[in-house]
Amino acid sequence: MKTLTITALLAMSTATAALAQDMTLRFQSSDPAGNPNFQLQKQWAESVSEKTDGAIEVEMLPVESIVAHNETQDAIAAGILDGHVTDTSYFAGKDAAFGLIANPVGAYGDPQEMLDFMYEGGGAELMNELLNPYGLQFIGATTPGLEAFVSKVPLEGVHDLQGLKLRAPEGLVQQVFAAAGAAPVNLPGSEVFTSLDKGVIDAADYTVFSTNQAQGMHDVAPHPVYPGFHSLPLVEISMNKQKWDSLTEEQQTALSESVEEFSQLQVSTLKEADEKALEEARASGDITVHDWPEEERAKFRQIARGEWEKVAQGSENAQKVYDTLTAYLIEQGLM
Repeated sequence: MKTLTITALLAMSTATAALAQDMTLRFQSSDPAGNPNFQLQKQWAESVSEKTDGAIEVEMLPVESIVAHNETQDAIAAGILDGHVTDTSYFAGKDAAFGLIANPVGAYGDPQEMLDFMYEGGGAELMNELLNPYGLQFIGATTPGLEAFVSKVPLEGVHDLQGLKLRAPEGLVQQVFAAAGAAPVNLPGSEVFTSLDKGVIDAADYTVFSTNQAQGMHDVAPHPVYPGFHSLPLVEISMNKQKWDSLTEEQQTALSESVEEFSQLQVSTLKEADEKALEEARASGDITVHDWPEEERAKFRQIARGEWEKVAQGSENAQKVYDTLTAYLIEQGLM
């Protein structure tokens, strides 16, 4: 389906406004239909129906079905969509706080650390402070996982990043690696394998271990760092606040619980895939997996903190995210 603009769909939202009581909710994902994460999201949608005895049905749509991936927030506020499952960083242009809470590079060494921050460290409250003014309600968080790191050379800690030529996307990821002494370059994902193979780069921020293994990255970069130490994106599940407020307390609780259960399913599914790929990689005898000790992860986190501080200057909300996150990490002994 051709993606329509927000403006073109505003009239449609007026026509459907009368269906406020209708518990069939349209959510758009930031993942394509064939992506394994989207298949898990469809399972979440089915679980909502089960938990509410059919009172709430969620129609899960793949990316670009109704609007562009970075327009879902506006579409939800306008009533064109009812909700989304999406990477929060897509809205960093509206407020630097969205970018910082979406992926504070280096903050987490495990998906559960991010989920604990969201549910126990004030992250969920921050998300609603950010989203409510835009007409959205944060239901809960999930993540596609902590990215591993592919490298042609052994990396035992922060000191080995000095002068390392690596691929990293523009923005906070590049900033943090540069602050750690590396030499990041911006390359599209399609060029990572060839660039590693030809020696244009020595390492790359790419994706999770199982995907790296499946795509042959370890054939040309046999020194992966796993578990990873840098990037763990927040995927938010949010919906139109007016529709959320129209739900009963029991329905709201059911939705919140469904998202918490879904996040655990996604994290455990990915961990299983990573561990299977890890076993295969080690069995080959050609790959050396490097697991950074906690003190090296803490060093990298401290370097990253300096870059978070710069982002925090972008808005009052971003400063609040920074203050809340760093307080939590210090409290947990992670910084």
